[in-house]
Amino acid sequence: MNIILYIAVFIIGTLLGSFFTLAVYRIPLKKDITHERSFCPNCNHRLKFLDLIPVLSYVFLGGKCRYCKQKIRPRYLILEISSGILFLLFYISLKIDIFNLDIYKLIYFIFGVFFMSNLIIMGGIEKEKHYIPNSLIIFGLAISLIYIIYLYVLHFSIYKYVIYFILMLALVIINSIILKKNQKQNYMVQILAILIFLLIVTKEKIVILGMAITLILCVLTKLVKQNKESKQVPIGFYLCITNITILILTNFIANYL
Repeated sequence: MNIILYIAVFIIGTLLGSFFTLAVYRIPLKKDITHERSFCPNCNHRLKFLDLIPVLSYVFLGGKCRYCKQKIRPRYLILEISSGILFLLFYISLKIDIFNLDIYKLIYFIFGVFFMSNLIIMGGIEKEKHYIPNSLIIFGLAISLIYIIYLYVLHFSIYKYVIYFILMLALVIINSIILKKNQKQNYMVQILAILIFLLIVTKEKIVILGMAITLILCVLTKLVKQNKESKQVPIGFYLCITNITILILTNFIANYL
């Protein structure tokens, strides 16, 4: 039964990965990500069900659009598989046993799916477009509020989380004011908002370690891009990915060692 659940979680992860590619493409263009049907960005042909099966559609179509034969970027396949593996590892790291179900672990897993999904989309857009949409930070704010309420229900001390939440809310408001004035979002304000979001939903030690690894990756990226035209370092992308990775690893250590 657990093996069947592992397969189901992997499949759900690939479906989410397919959604992430859509969200990373559409959100910066301010297009609908929930109701508008998927289409080929080259020929604009609406895709059918058989064109949208994660991983399998890409493989059977030979990495090309069924209608215009334009090559599909391999990142779609990579992200779908990576997402499937990522969410499977997260599920396994919590040591959830269907025969001895812990409702708190299950709730944490569901919450973690929303948390990581938001980070992946934010990181993907930041890597591609070098900014983070304010709407995603606001969504992170909503996730944080739900998490704080959940902790309160479990009788955990929430004072520091409330302070973090107020700080994050203030940054969202500041960024919105800046956006209205000059139509350009403040990148560092967004990065600070992500950091506080991470502090709310993960442990401080995880965030500090994630920041340290992010700093190393940023320095290495700067050195590699030294002679290239584009020297933009995807700080937000590194911050999101490193913290997700460390979170899963710490869950493995806590539950298996």
